[in-house]
Amino acid sequence: SLIMKSNWIHSIRSQIIIAILVIFALLGASLGYTLYALRLRQHDYLILNLSAQLRVLSQTMLDQAIHYQDQAPDDYDKYNRDLGTYWQDLQKQTELYQTIITALQTRQLDKKLTGHHETIYCNFDKGSRSQLQILSTQWFNFNAGLKNSLGSNLKEPKLTAASGYITKSGDTLIASSNKLATEFQRMMEVKVNQIRLFLGISIGLGLALVLGMFYVTRRTITNPIKATLTGFDRVSRGDFQAVVPVTGKSEIAQMAMAFNHLTERLNAMFRLTDKINQGKQLDEMLQFIYEEFQSFVPLDWVGVFYLTPDGERISLERFFTLHTSSLLQGALFALPANMMESGGKPIAFSLKNSAISNSQLSICLADEGLNATASVCLINKLGLRATMLFATKEKNYTADHLEFLSNIASVVSNVLEKTLVMENLVRAAVEGLAKLAESRDPETGDHLIRMAQYSMHIAEELAQVDAYKHLITPAYVRDIFHFAPMHDIGKVGIRDDVLLKPGKLDEAEMKEMQRHPTIGADVLKKAEQQIESMGHSIFKIGIEIAAGHHEKYDGSGYPAQLKGEEIPLSARIVAAADVFDALTSKRPYKEAWPIEKALALMDEQTGKHFDPAVMAAMKRALPRMLVIYERLKHV
Repeated sequence: SLIMKSNWIHSIRSQIIIAILVIFALLGASLGYTLYALRLRQHDYLILNLSAQLRVLSQTMLDQAIHYQDQAPDDYDKYNRDLGTYWQDLQKQTELYQTIITALQTRQLDKKLTGHHETIYCNFDKGSRSQLQILSTQWFNFNAGLKNSLGSNLKEPKLTAASGYITKSGDTLIASSNKLATEFQRMMEVKVNQIRLFLGISIGLGLALVLGMFYVTRRTITNPIKATLTGFDRVSRGDFQAVVPVTGKSEIAQMAMAFNHLTERLNAMFRLTDKINQGKQLDEMLQFIYEEFQSFVPLDWVGVFYLTPDGERISLERFFTLHTSSLLQGALFALPANMMESGGKPIAFSLKNSAISNSQLSICLADEGLNATASVCLINKLGLRATMLFATKEKNYTADHLEFLSNIASVVSNVLEKTLVMENLVRAAVEGLAKLAESRDPETGDHLIRMAQYSMHIAEELAQVDAYKHLITPAYVRDIFHFAPMHDIGKVGIRDDVLLKPGKLDEAEMKEMQRHPTIGADVLKKAEQQIESMGHSIFKIGIEIAAGHHEKYDGSGYPAQLKGEEIPLSARIVAAADVFDALTSKRPYKEAWPIEKALALMDEQTGKHFDPAVMAAMKRALPRMLVIYERLKHV
């Protein structure tokens, strides 16, 4: 919490409580008797209520007895009916009357009788006590006579005799009950007159003390709030440098401190947005986020995952941390549930109990000593699906942390779009040139699609080899996927009579054809020079592929007769994918080879034409390549 706990003496609540206690202390002497009298008044109302119940009970017993005499049963059915009505009512009435008389005699009103949470102890004056004694004696005699008239067998009481007894003796009980109620009423009026006198004194003194407390409240509460509102108004007009005055250590002062912290946070957010937008590379953006977010969310690791082109996995594109990490750029993970479906709203995950808790990604993050993550799905206008993952060693991310990440998600998404929009636009243009080059070549239409995906899968497998882990990042794999179709872009510069010649080329024509790697590389180099002037680098992999895809591992290729690892790795990968597709696809001058025959030939050329490490990776990727082959094959 941003609000610090202050000493209790500085709390407004404590100050108000102390002021109230002072009032009670000053008024205690004058109000003590009044409070005591009011409490007795409350008890008197309960007593008066009970006396009224005695009047009602005695009158009710008499009325029901008279009614029963008039409607006396003349058969057993009616008598049994009366056992369930009149007899039960009579029992309840006599029991309640006895309970009330006993309570008044003992001067202890039970909780069940009054409905209060405690037993009420009563004080009666002389007149009330005298009349209570008379009523008690009369009730004792009345109750004894009633029981005698009912007989000894209470399962078959003599209701007619009992009602007759009540009819004869009930008036005396009613009169005595009324006299007791009158005595209680007189006693209450005497006490009320005493209370009125002391209440007038108490009100006068209390009013004086309230006015004094109002004066103090204005000085300690109202004026500081007014000063705070003035500061808020300055901030609302855009003056984020304004500081709300902090006076004292009360809750108002803490509110002012919290508001000052908020303005600092807004300033930090503005700085962060500017800083992120100035970045040209994803690495820079992640470092900025890691450094600037520390004040707002717990953060020990931040990374960006891209959805792979097949839509089934995610790859770790970049990450930043100040701690030692065994995670590698380019690592591939199965797509965790909901990770790409949050719609821009952050989702918090506990690495021990969440939708990704059993995933390989969760295990790797937990091995880093991280305990919780928050992911933000970022989908830009180009359709790129990415997730920024924040991780902490703390227990979990709170709702406040997720709200902050949600507010900054659009900024991060825009930065991703900014860093990718240029290269995607240029790629689209160059891919158009690649299609143009393909249209002038007699090769079939899906060749570029197949060999691009073959190249991607070979690169992903090669990334699992220790010697290539640090080189083959997700960005590297994506560049291979995007630029592999441009390997023959240089064919746009070859004469039609050479490019479209149906038969075998002569030596001069072959030399002309062998110029297309150089032509393609030169085209992309010029594009790269333009992009570099804007602070970006896009075509490095494309240049390598265009220039080197016809080089051979043993140095017998063209145009530069590069050998072994002199040939860029990207070109070695694309060379294998290109030849595999060429062998297994139908062309105007040949039929498609079976997979086994194509692999056998390529095995023979391993170490000569092809890099052995690339061939080993291609064989590991072959199951995925064959899925593509079956879907897009041209035989």
